Amino acid sequence: MDTDLPTDTVTISGGKVRGQCSGTIRTFLGVPYANPPQRFELPEPRTPWQDVFDATDPGPSAPHRIRPFPAINVAPLVGTGSDGSDGDYLRLNIWAPREAENAPVMVWVHGGGFVVGSKDAAISDGSAFAKSGVICIAINYRMGIDGFLPVPGAPTNLGLRDILFALQWVQDNVAAFGGDADNVTIFGESAGAMAIADLMTSPLTKGLFRRAIVQSGHGAMVRDIGVAQKLVTKLAAKLRVTPDAEGFRTVGHDAAADAIDALAKPNAIDLRDADGFEPVFGISRFIPVYGDDVLPQKPIDALRQGAGSEIDLLIGTNADEMNLYFVPTGVRSKLPHLMAWWLLSRSLPDARKALKAYGLGQIGKRAGEAFTEATTDLVFRSPARQFAEAHQGNTWMYEMEWQSPACGGRLGACHGIEMPFVFDTLDTVTGPRGLAGEDPPHALARRVHKIWADFGRDGTLPWPRWNGEKLVYQLAAGKAITEPAMPAAAFLPD
Repeated sequence: MDTDLPTDTVTISGGKVRGQCSGTIRTFLGVPYANPPQRFELPEPRTPWQDVFDATDPGPSAPHRIRPFPAINVAPLVGTGSDGSDGDYLRLNIWAPREAENAPVMVWVHGGGFVVGSKDAAISDGSAFAKSGVICIAINYRMGIDGFLPVPGAPTNLGLRDILFALQWVQDNVAAFGGDADNVTIFGESAGAMAIADLMTSPLTKGLFRRAIVQSGHGAMVRDIGVAQKLVTKLAAKLRVTPDAEGFRTVGHDAAADAIDALAKPNAIDLRDADGFEPVFGISRFIPVYGDDVLPQKPIDALRQGAGSEIDLLIGTNADEMNLYFVPTGVRSKLPHLMAWWLLSRSLPDARKALKAYGLGQIGKRAGEAFTEATTDLVFRSPARQFAEAHQGNTWMYEMEWQSPACGGRLGACHGIEMPFVFDTLDTVTGPRGLAGEDPPHALARRVHKIWADFGRDGTLPWPRWNGEKLVYQLAAGKAITEPAMPAAAFLPD
């Protein structure tokens, strides 16, 4: 705790919490929103404490392992990992204006493929939102085996249930920090955005948020529980435990991380559905399932039937999403023709035709370039537009097209590049190994951040709704355009 900073004490449902004040911002870090989770059990309310809780330290993250990554420093994006030794990780961080009164609230759900990530990643510091008059709250949730494996004998979608529990905590407690519980926007990126898109359609979210921002996400990354059971069986055999809650409770976090790493290999397990489609394209084995009380049906089907129509939606993608995975690793420049087809065929029935539609086989077009462009549209851009089309409420679409100069200028508008602009935290990803390169445009960050803060405040945006005109707002150019049709749309499920 920095004793040079003044403190502030607030009373919430669990007791008193003491945060810090700096200028116009009050910060409360590591506030518990639930008891330490019991493995494969529902989240429970926090047992009240007697003394004042010191909310000047962010506390632990959910167990996860950060694998080495070439060329780019990913720690600002996803944090530094956790060995799970401190199980008291269902916590949240709060950045609030010092004189907040009925302030709008924005709740951040981090990404990381449902297997890594943390509320404490430097890129998602909420100070700029507090300076903009918005209370920003970032949450942890269970991931991997503990959060997204439908283990027999345990509740499904425990990671989503943690997010729901945190949102209810916000409803019950945000007024103590000067927030308006009737004016909550939930926003997230990648897996966090996928979770939000799913929860928009859940019957369990009624009244928990008014608006949603889905950054590089959509509702198509879900599995039928029956298909996901193949993952349960495979993991149980690998870990030598029974394929149920009792068996998986005996698995330590290191062993779980080893198993997750092993199953990340392209040929480790086949999770295609009956139509030969794998909705995650191998990015993660652990995703939400549908067919339970959280997600009774596929989110896209629920949207078309009117679920979530009361929620205002801002959804968008980045122009070169998959570059993050294939440029720093060198795959885009070296991927052989046959390997490009094989990799995509693990997820898409018409892989060869899809790659051909993106230029595979054309003179001057490398296989890795065709593969990366195709998967950018197949995994992110086209499904996000499909989600926008299905949503029956107010919908706006954006595209982040600013080109990062990192990796010799080849990284482009990759996955995650919008985050330091949204949070106005470009300094965290600037430098020789920074996602945004050496000299990113801070004026653009201020402009993008204002768009997000204004939407969180009252739902206003500086371009027309997607509904009807199908306009996409280019964040860097600052204008709305009509996009050309994507070849990917012809190869994806309806």
